[in-house]
Amino acid sequence: MKNQELETNTLRCMIVDDEHFAIQLLEKFVADTAGLEVAATSRSPVRAIELLQSEPVDLLFLDIQMPIMSGINLLRSISRVPVTIFTTAYPQHAVEAFDLDAADYLLKPFSFERFTHAVEKARALIRTRQEAGPDIAQGTLIVKADRAWVKVPFSEIRYIEGWREYVKIYAGKDKIVTLESLNNLEDTLPESHFIRVHKSFIVAKNQVQKMDGEQLTLLDGSKVPVARARKKEVTAALFAEI
Repeated sequence: MKNQELETNTLRCMIVDDEHFAIQLLEKFVADTAGLEVAATSRSPVRAIELLQSEPVDLLFLDIQMPIMSGINLLRSISRVPVTIFTTAYPQHAVEAFDLDAADYLLKPFSFERFTHAVEKARALIRTRQEAGPDIAQGTLIVKADRAWVKVPFSEIRYIEGWREYVKIYAGKDKIVTLESLNNLEDTLPESHFIRVHKSFIVAKNQVQKMDGEQLTLLDGSKVPVARARKKEVTAALFAEI
């Protein structure tokens, strides 16, 4: 929900590559470029997913062919996808990369000038996304459920419940169970349309019918608890005219 503002136009970057030399080169290029800083690096795509879920970044430099998981599959495994520049020695993945809305595709070995050009394209894409803002009609949450990728339109989500290490997404007539962080979903969903009302619940604002004490009743009759510490904030967000 919380759109990360770029303080003084500095982009927080993550570098993911299984080759140590490749990471070192990108770290140098980032250090030599005004307005960029390295927030994290990883040679493991699995570890990179954990880092991205706990601490989202603005710009991701991502290798494609890596052990265990490719960069393509890594990108498909996270719900909040940062602007991405692919860095790879293999040109055959370019079409698939751009299908994932990558800002650019750098073929190794690449020059500092080519790197700089890619960064400028990434900056432009980030500005475009910030100016556009969230569109509830077109926005889509992408999660993995039952070993398949599922697209859940924002407009169909009624509420989301944290359940042990999983979350349950109640959307339309479906209940989608996925291994995901509720905190990560909170950062992904547009705060203009969703609100965290409890440590275990996020609700769509337009689905709330009434609030009775510390409980919400949704349009479908579902009951959702409101944390006492969040009650004032929730009341203001949902019933500001009262």
